[in-house]
Amino acid sequence: MKYELLPLPYGYDALEPYLDKATMEIHHGKHHQAYGDKMNGVLEKYPTLTESPEELMKKLNSLPMDEADKKIFRNHGGGFINHNFFWQVMNPVNQRDENLVKEIEQTFGSIDEFKNKFSEAAKNHFGSGWAWLARKADGGLAVYSTPNQDSPLLSGDEPILCLDVWEHAYYLKYQNRRAEFIENWWKVVKII
Repeated sequence: MKYELLPLPYGYDALEPYLDKATMEIHHGKHHQAYGDKMNGVLEKYPTLTESPEELMKKLNSLPMDEADKKIFRNHGGGFINHNFFWQVMNPVNQRDENLVKEIEQTFGSIDEFKNKFSEAAKNHFGSGWAWLARKADGGLAVYSTPNQDSPLLSGDEPILCLDVWEHAYYLKYQNRRAEFIENWWKVVKII
């Protein structure tokens, strides 16, 4: 089954001035598209694997793929899945999820404490990767980062919020100023 790159749920310029149009066009149209193309290339070899990429990622270790193809799917399928989710957590119009806000406050003490913890995970992540707010199997919330295109789905966690800290997500506008990118990213997060 071939998976298509979905259009963004807003225009490429909708998150200005915090995320610039040129970065969004390249990030979505080039990087995300390439992850999808390479993921589809691997999945074409395995026509019996018809579940969604997310379901396949959850059970990656037991898939009937050779190890080289599992690695490609982990990297490029992860990039495809993570970016699909990333575009959804941002919006030019904040759509606060009050239930999630209450849960975050109960878990982390306050929204500000949560943002600090999440921002530190993003800032301190070495190299390329992602910062996550995820629901653990026991129902609790956790903040952590993953390398490369690894997904919380690999460890059975449910992603709630993510931030791409690969340089392609911010370098045109922010160059090496990852902390400034993270600070401004909060201005386009729609759920809290």
